[in-house]
Amino acid sequence: MTIERTLFTADHEAFRDSFRRFMDKEIAPFHDDWEEQGYVDRAVWSKAGENGFLCMALPDTYGGAGADLLYSVIQFEELWARGFTGIGFGLHNEIVAPYILRYGTEAQKQHYLPKLASGEMVGAIAMSEPGAGSDLQAVKTSAIRQADGSYLLNGSKTFITNGWHADLVIVVAKTDPAAGAKGTSLFLVERGMPGFEKGKRLKKLGLKAQDTSELFFNDVRLPAEALLGDINRGFVCLMEQLPWERLQIAISAVAASQAAIDHTVAYVKERKVFGQPVGNYQNTRYTLAELQTEVQVAQVFVDKCIELLMAEKLDTATASMAKYWTSDLQCKVMDECVQLHGGYGFMWEYPITRAYADARVQRIYGGTNEIMKEVITRAMGLGGR
Repeated sequence: MTIERTLFTADHEAFRDSFRRFMDKEIAPFHDDWEEQGYVDRAVWSKAGENGFLCMALPDTYGGAGADLLYSVIQFEELWARGFTGIGFGLHNEIVAPYILRYGTEAQKQHYLPKLASGEMVGAIAMSEPGAGSDLQAVKTSAIRQADGSYLLNGSKTFITNGWHADLVIVVAKTDPAAGAKGTSLFLVERGMPGFEKGKRLKKLGLKAQDTSELFFNDVRLPAEALLGDINRGFVCLMEQLPWERLQIAISAVAASQAAIDHTVAYVKERKVFGQPVGNYQNTRYTLAELQTEVQVAQVFVDKCIELLMAEKLDTATASMAKYWTSDLQCKVMDECVQLHGGYGFMWEYPITRAYADARVQRIYGGTNEIMKEVITRAMGLGGR
C-alpha cells in the first residue's frame, strides 16, 4: 500500500535492526520511569557510546564511524516511532558535534569530539532565551571581550534540551551588542566553569523524559579558545545548519505520524462499539484513509529532501516547508487518532496519548511554523517588514 523507499541499503537496514535491539534492551524497559523522573539515566548515554550509536557521522579520527547521514535518519525514525522522545541523541549527534566539526579548531575537535562520541560528554546548544524565542537576532546574552583576550559571559537561556545532563554547551551570545545579528558569536562552555549554573528541570506538556532546563551565566570567564568559529559569525553558522536541523524535525514528524496510524489501525480492529469493531464504521475507515494518504505524501517529500541534503542541495526554504508541513500534519494525525481511540485516547498508558502530547512542540521548536512561512514567502520574493 505504501510507496517503496529507496534511500536505504542493506547495511542501513542491518543498522536499523541493531538499533532496535538496543532500544529493546536499554531504553524500552526504563522509559516510563524516566518520564516520571523527568530525565533519562546518564548510563544510557555511555551504553549508546559503547555500541557506536553516538556521533556516527564523525570521522574515525574523532571517534565516529564516518557514516552517512542516513544512519542518523534511522535513529530519528526509530526513536520517534517508538515514542522514546526522552532520548536526546539527535541534538547531541547532529547539532552539537557537527558544529564543532565544521567550525572548531583542530584543538577543539581533538578535545571534545571523542568525548561526545563515547558518551563521556553530553552536548547541548543554548539559543532560546526567555524574551527571544524563535528570534535569534533578539538574543540578549553577551560575551564581552576583555583586555587579556578572554570573554565575560552573562545572560540566561531556557528550553535547553539535554541542558541538565550537559557537560558541554554551545552558547549563542552577542559579542557586539550594537551590531544585531552580525554581532553574534558561538562559545563552548563546560560544566563546572565558575558562574555557569543550571536551573530547574522544566516540566512540559510532552517529551517528559527529556531533560530540558534553564541555564544561567553570571560573569563566566571564558578563555579565547572557547570561541567556536570566527568572531561575530555565529548567526551565519546558525543559518548554515538550519536546513538539516529543520529536516530532522520533519523526519521525526513523519515517523511518529505513521506509528500513530499503525497503533490506531490495530486498536480499531479490536475495539467494539455497538456490537462491531470501530474499524467497520465508514467514518473510521475514511478518516484513516485520509491520514494515511497525507502521511505517504509527506514521506515522499521528506525522502526527497533527504536526498537533496546529502547532495548538499537542500535550501532553507524547502527545509522550512518540510518542517512546517509535517509538524502540522503530525498534530492533525495525533488529534484524529486520539478521537478514534475514544476515552482510551486520553489515558497516559496508551501510546497514542503520549504521542499526542509529544507532537505539539514540533510546531514550535526549530523555529515556529509561523517563522517557517515567513522564510518561505521571502524566498518567493514576498518579504515583509
